[in-house]
Amino acid sequence: MSMDAANGDAADVAGQGGDVDPITLTVIWNTLLSIAEELGVTLRNTAFSEGVREGDDFATALFDKDAVLIAQGNFSPGHLGSMPFMAKHVLRYFPADTLQPGDSILVNDSFIGAGHFPDTYQLMPVFVADRLVGFVCCSAHQVDMGGAAPGSQKVHGVTEAFQEGLRILPVRFVREGRIDDDIMRIVLGNVRVPDKVRGDLLAQHTANLTAAARLAQMFEDYGIQTVESACEKILARSAAKMRELLAQVPAGTYSFEDFMDDYGPGTEPIKMAVDITFDGKGEVTFDFSRSSDAVPAAINSYINYTRAYAVFAIKTFCNALDPQTEGSMRQIKLNVREGCFFNPEFPAPSGGRPILQIRIFDTINGALAKALPERTMGAFSHWSNPNIGGIDDRTGKPFVMYDVSLAGYGGQYGKDGVEGMSPVMNCSNIPVEVHETHNPVRIRHFGFIPDTGGAGRWRGGCGIRKDIEVLNSTATLSHLGDRHRFAPYGVFGGKPGALAESILNPDGDAEQLHSKETRPVKRGDILSFRLSGAGGYGPPSERDHRAIAEDIADGYVTEARAREDYGWKPGSSESE
Repeated sequence: MSMDAANGDAADVAGQGGDVDPITLTVIWNTLLSIAEELGVTLRNTAFSEGVREGDDFATALFDKDAVLIAQGNFSPGHLGSMPFMAKHVLRYFPADTLQPGDSILVNDSFIGAGHFPDTYQLMPVFVADRLVGFVCCSAHQVDMGGAAPGSQKVHGVTEAFQEGLRILPVRFVREGRIDDDIMRIVLGNVRVPDKVRGDLLAQHTANLTAAARLAQMFEDYGIQTVESACEKILARSAAKMRELLAQVPAGTYSFEDFMDDYGPGTEPIKMAVDITFDGKGEVTFDFSRSSDAVPAAINSYINYTRAYAVFAIKTFCNALDPQTEGSMRQIKLNVREGCFFNPEFPAPSGGRPILQIRIFDTINGALAKALPERTMGAFSHWSNPNIGGIDDRTGKPFVMYDVSLAGYGGQYGKDGVEGMSPVMNCSNIPVEVHETHNPVRIRHFGFIPDTGGAGRWRGGCGIRKDIEVLNSTATLSHLGDRHRFAPYGVFGGKPGALAESILNPDGDAEQLHSKETRPVKRGDILSFRLSGAGGYGPPSERDHRAIAEDIADGYVTEARAREDYGWKPGSSESE
């Protein structure tokens, strides 16, 4: 008998009865986390599109043999929070006993997945000696999935999901190690940039292969029973810790409501309302039922996406430091009426739902400010997610520029909001050089906007301005933004951040753009996206004047606004 086999047998014996020693448990747990994180690194480094490779718009996770989430990488919360429910849906289509080594399932359905067609999931079973031991999974935002406009995120004028592009219910994309060329051909025949989509789909598959090999090796090293026992302990301890922390929140129902601008030119605002109930015993329930009904535009939030950000918010406020498992998610319940904006029925369109993630979090944050005042913050700056596409004059081929511009955090207890970060979405600003290399555009301006952060004892972060010049003869803009009408709120006396603004040709015949407008643009047009500032925390009268002087020196606040908001006087450096 080899040493590896002997070690495996010993580990199996140690795992019988559900007992795993602390050292082995720690090693297995950290190995699982390492595999999930490395899966993301591999995906990022092999992806073709800017959104995945540079913007980090993807996620990774590991599951046990019953598709229960055990470990996840530190990536997009909207994808991660949806994964446990996606995986179980897949097993309804493909029961475990129908799966073979080398198989992989592909899905992008809005209800099953993360809420819109560009997000493709690949779920791969992992076998040891023909025995199913678990699954590896990764998601990626594809830069295009067909539909009414480049980028597949057009909002206004899209009234049903069938207009949004290619919908993929769970299919066996890889069969016993061989990619199904027929399925790949169907996908690539329905997208504008097939080279990038093909590259990202293959990057997902390759990343899963590397993670599956590592996971199988871990089972072989420690023995199947030992690893399964360790996973049971991980889930149980995660659940117990979350119950303990939720029980510390004062029992009661906490409510808040805010509004999105609208769902397109000439439409009404969308009410976002939540009632959050902590039972004092370790469970919390989110009820979004007072929100608006689903809207006839591609911006609705399917239930998995709504759930993902409810889970993320609770992790943020109550249990931020522990790794997330499905055990820590089970105490978080949702009550959302069918037909609600946050629980639409198919075929409600949802392509533009990315702009909801910060707004869902802000709504929850507003409610929790009443229960956990020193953990909450002013509302985040909103973000800009325009898609610009057409036929590239240089190549004669389609192009899609997928951009993410991310700005500031709200002020929080003891700390000003930080500029230029990625609140809630956990992605990254895509570098200017990357956009200019791969698309017929030039970035004319990219920087902070002074005087946009909400005043407060702790100031909100500034908004960001990005001006994009179109170098192509023609193109189409699908704008995806918000906070043009309803400013990011401040808390506990803090002031709101400045409104966002989008302008076509700001230095010429300036024209205001709607936050969710789709329109043709041409060579020489400049699209100026000016993000809202974030909300402040606490009364501005309590701000330290030394901090005000530093804001002026750093260019975040002008002297005129400092006098208006804080009563600041030149030469003042004492706290009030």
